Amino acid sequence: MNEPMVVTVDDSGEVVGTAPRLAAHRDAIRHLAISVVVIGNDGRVLLQQRAAGKALFAGRWSNTVCTHPLPGEPVANAALRRLEEELSVRCHLTLAGMFSYRALDPDSGLTEHELDHVFVGRAYVDPVPDPHEVAAVRWITPADLAAEMSAAPDSFTPWLLPVLVAAGLEDGSFDAGHLPSGTSAYSQIEDLP
Repeated sequence: MNEPMVVTVDDSGEVVGTAPRLAAHRDAIRHLAISVVVIGNDGRVLLQQRAAGKALFAGRWSNTVCTHPLPGEPVANAALRRLEEELSVRCHLTLAGMFSYRALDPDSGLTEHELDHVFVGRAYVDPVPDPHEVAAVRWITPADLAAEMSAAPDSFTPWLLPVLVAAGLEDGSFDAGHLPSGTSAYSQIEDLP
């Protein structure tokens, strides 16, 4: 099987080409990414625990879905595709924002260096996780999530905090001083042009 490719971008976010996914993470090549946040009718956020077999940040809790668009695939289509593939969830998604970050996974030695597009949607169904991608799922209030992230930041992916901020869920209670190892306060978030 051929290794999946990621779409590489320059410092201004312009597409410059493609790279094999493993090489992009090994060599910290900046590339496009997508993060989806699904919110239930009661305002709770759907989290997933990344499967143990994931190359980066395995076993950590993260936003609902993360992925990379395929070369030539619109980012919104990639978000919808991956939400259905990983959790069997379909819902309307809205682009909430973008941010760029860089984070080293201390366990694998690989680096995320991504321009992340954050999508938000509402869903009122129980997810059906793909066990190859997702170890567990749970619904949590933003306030409870903020408390857990503050108490045990290394249980969460380093991109979760800026994803929540982009999604408008920080409500002042998420503390950027409590970031997972491999990142430092705000240094993982780069200004976009």
